[in-house]
Amino acid sequence: MRTILLSAAAALVLAACQQPAPEVIDTNPDPMANQLATAAPVALPPAIKAEKTLRCRDNSLAYVTFFEGDTQAVVRTEEGGAPTTLRGPTAGEPLVADGGWSLTGGPDAVTLAQPGKPAQSCHG
Repeated sequence: MRTILLSAAAALVLAACQQPAPEVIDTNPDPMANQLATAAPVALPPAIKAEKTLRCRDNSLAYVTFFEGDTQAVVRTEEGGAPTTLRGPTAGEPLVADGGWSLTGGPDAVTLAQPGKPAQSCHG
């Protein structure tokens, strides 16, 4: 008899725990949901491949950040100076920027042309 009462009590406790999940009603819909659903995928910026300080033929320094994909680099002529972003259409093509900037090569050695200066080799 006692076993039956304990079994009945346990069944009642378990039945009380099994309530249906509450229904969630969205009372604040996202006003941009349709725009976000149909938006074009976002391209992430390329990852940094290498950051190098290169010594150029005229004994100046070039601070160059190379990016994955080999279609972009950032050049500074002074440490912490203004950055110039150079881009190219495909890997292996010269990277260029407005004003006469041009860069070819890789993290260990480049040929760099700056506005008002002839192209020169720079090595790491």
